[in-house]
Amino acid sequence: MKRLLKLAIVMLAAMMVLTGCGKNGETETEEETISGTLTLAGSTSMEKLCEALSESFMEEYEDVTVTVEYTGSGAGIESLTSGTIDIGNSSRALKDGEKEKGAVENIVAIDGIAVIVDKDNTVSDLTTEDLVAIYKGEIKNWSELGGNDEAIVVIGREAGSGTRGAFEELLGIEDSCAYAQELDSTGAVLAKVGVTAGAIGYVSLDVVDDSVNAMSLNGVAATEENIIAGNYLLSRPFVMATMGEVANQNELVQLWFDYINSEAGHNIIKSAGLILPK
Repeated sequence: MKRLLKLAIVMLAAMMVLTGCGKNGETETEEETISGTLTLAGSTSMEKLCEALSESFMEEYEDVTVTVEYTGSGAGIESLTSGTIDIGNSSRALKDGEKEKGAVENIVAIDGIAVIVDKDNTVSDLTTEDLVAIYKGEIKNWSELGGNDEAIVVIGREAGSGTRGAFEELLGIEDSCAYAQELDSTGAVLAKVGVTAGAIGYVSLDVVDDSVNAMSLNGVAATEENIIAGNYLLSRPFVMATMGEVANQNELVQLWFDYINSEAGHNIIKSAGLILPK
């Protein structure tokens, strides 16, 4: 009888180890399912990145839903500090007032924009003032900048483009550009500038090739190194802000940032034409 009782106790203990009791720090053998809804809102310029990350993240974690609203950087941070979302997207550095309310700046990528001209253009450097004057239609011929006597053809992206929004915002020329043509893709701008005498345009840095010349701005070349160092004008951080440090967020928010910092997340950031922060 005693032998049977001992055997029963041993079997019961073995069953508890296999199934896990979930108490007192004991480990369950079945993996816990990650589920829930992650909410983000903010920058329209971050749409391409956020859509790619969200899609990939939900494929990895099938019971998770990621929702993103593109309301603008300021509105996104306001939603964050008011407690209505998990993450606020901002395509600019956080303001002191936003940080004072508890928002923490988490830079996930750096966006760089190159200014390009056709290969025959002899002007290789512009000041900020030159570039603004060109896009506002105040400088109309390259001879005014020491170049050939040739009309400047101002090329840009279509209204609603994130690249256009970033370019105009950084230069402070929103809604005041005198575009000769507005094209609907980076590739179209690159191709048009490459075959149009006197043309100038802007594209993501990662697509620049030998068909065009990339201008330096204020004597600083458009390179990844200069962008990371903060020396090149047309660059900005892509921020995913949280209320408090990431380590203090809920499990789902922490998982999101772990994914962004993984190899898969880094590949998505680079495929979106962005630069990894260092």
